[in-house]
Amino acid sequence: MIRVALTFVIASVGVAVFHRLDLPLPWLLGPIFACLISALLGVRMGGLPLVNEAMRTVLGVAVGATFTPMVLASMLGMWPTLLLIPVMTIVIGLIGVPYFRRLWGFDFATSYYCAMPGGLQDMLVFGEEAGGNPRSLSLIHATRVMVIVVALPFILQGVWDADLSNPPGAPAVTLGLDQLGLMVVAALVGWRGAKAIGMFGASILGPLIVAAALALSGLLQHRPPVEAIWAAQFFIGMGVGVKYTGITMGEIRRDLAASLGFCGILIVLTVVFVEGVYGAGLAPGMEALLAFAPGGQAELTVLALIVGADVAFVIAHHVLRIFVVILGAPLFARMFR
Repeated sequence: MIRVALTFVIASVGVAVFHRLDLPLPWLLGPIFACLISALLGVRMGGLPLVNEAMRTVLGVAVGATFTPMVLASMLGMWPTLLLIPVMTIVIGLIGVPYFRRLWGFDFATSYYCAMPGGLQDMLVFGEEAGGNPRSLSLIHATRVMVIVVALPFILQGVWDADLSNPPGAPAVTLGLDQLGLMVVAALVGWRGAKAIGMFGASILGPLIVAAALALSGLLQHRPPVEAIWAAQFFIGMGVGVKYTGITMGEIRRDLAASLGFCGILIVLTVVFVEGVYGAGLAPGMEALLAFAPGGQAELTVLALIVGADVAFVIAHHVLRIFVVILGAPLFARMFR
């Protein structure tokens, strides 16, 4: 608990520094940077996995609450870009597996699950069961998420002049107790129910489904309050940063360098697909970037909420990507081998 308390203080300092320097997304990027710097200095940090998972339910409710009959109808028109998600995932695998195996000398299981753009937890579980190196998997995927999350705000500001200072919700005092109560019910019932049936991404997708049902029925009419979304950003950012605890110079030289190189490959592939989608008139540039960027589902949901992007479009593509990666991972791994 001392380590957890210390980590909380470090993350809070990161938020304060980002606020002071007027940098983007202080509640998300501040904890990531502060924890990373502390880990490199040898500070032993600790996280609260249950709290981190619980905070993701806020994002699930936030996305689910945006679903209306009109939004749902618009999703039927997304099929051209949704079909590109499996194509992009396969291309990433075809490039990523040889990259990690031949250039960096990782074993096959580690190479394969490092290359797959899935969730950190899911890829760790699959990779470890397949005989991969969980430490390398953790560092490489945490770095992938961090690089994508850090780079995107600057791209969104520089290219589209996106306002990252927008509050992602209304203050809690402006929402009725009935609405807040429905949000809590959606979060808890969706999370625990999805977890009970073994749904992937249960902490986000379960609350999303319940909140969407409530929104479509007209009962839920607001997103979670801004304070809840700020708290979710804080703990998600802290959770990413904590993954670097205990990092050694050997791991920095190999795992971190390999991950940064792979991030460069992912950025190039993302630009190619986004340019194709935008050039064909299938989606606006900002929505296409947020939908195809292979970062964490939770982190990109936060960005979509803040910049006012089409959240339904963004989340639909990330859900499909995670679905393809998780269900296809064992099958594709055997094919690759």
